[in-house]
Amino acid sequence: MSWVFLGKDRVLKLKKPVRYPFLDFGTLARRKFFCEEELRLNRRLAAETYRSVIPLYRRSTGHLGFEPPGRIVEWLVVMRRLPEEDMLDVRIRDKRLGNGELLEVASKLADFYATCPSQPVAGSIYPALLVREQRMNRSILSRAEFGLGQAGVVELLDDVDNGLADMRQAIEARVAAGQVVEGHGDLRPEHVCLVAPPQIIDCLEFNRAMRMLEPYDEVNYLGLECSILGADGVRTVLLDALGRRIGNRPEEALLGLYGGFRCLLRARLCLAHLLERPVRHPEKWRPMALAYLAIAARECASLRRAKAPKSIRPNAAV
Repeated sequence: MSWVFLGKDRVLKLKKPVRYPFLDFGTLARRKFFCEEELRLNRRLAAETYRSVIPLYRRSTGHLGFEPPGRIVEWLVVMRRLPEEDMLDVRIRDKRLGNGELLEVASKLADFYATCPSQPVAGSIYPALLVREQRMNRSILSRAEFGLGQAGVVELLDDVDNGLADMRQAIEARVAAGQVVEGHGDLRPEHVCLVAPPQIIDCLEFNRAMRMLEPYDEVNYLGLECSILGADGVRTVLLDALGRRIGNRPEEALLGLYGGFRCLLRARLCLAHLLERPVRHPEKWRPMALAYLAIAARECASLRRAKAPKSIRPNAAV
């Protein structure tokens, strides 16, 4: 969707003139608008990183430049370049994640969600969006060419479908109670930089509907992504910090549903790369999808345990 140009101290991001079902960068005016949206939205969690939006001019000689004269042919987002070695995913892989730094990220996220205006009207799309995305999960993950039967994908899809149906009213009640906000939309470890103060970048700017979600869903998902990298404890720290700040923590079954759904979604996005032509990095996507499905299985098991009557739960006291 974009070209990213890395300099020594700054980064320039230029949006491609593309259209997809979920975004439209097809005109210069739209690319300018979404550059400005990217700046506005990302300054909420990375004010020290996102600097400006600038025009790119084409001069009469045919040369390009950032100063007039000339005709504006593109717009770019200007960012400070962050140290790659301090990104959360790199820190986890290198076993250099400090507890103090993690607590700073957890506190920053909790403060962010606590100050986001609730969205009971716009947020009403959230339950329907979960159902729609889950249909797409099923349509991709159940394709025969991916051969995911042994991974138990049908059972996982059924677990999430049943959970969405059973807890639809509970989710809608949380929306009505103001639990849905305009969040980040793509909160992953590679978007968190452990500098001072922490910078949380690359908000999903091109589709507001995808930013309408429950904070516990989004933070839970970040924790699951960290689990895939080998840092299981991150999730608990994030959820506990959010619970202390905003309260009204969902029950275990709902967190299990959110987690199972998000992991199926990520597995779907991995496998969708194998449907592209040409396929880039074909060796990468299936193993990554299977890793997400393994975490989805854990989450769906949690969902089933939480929903089971106490009298038939494994090891339940008589």
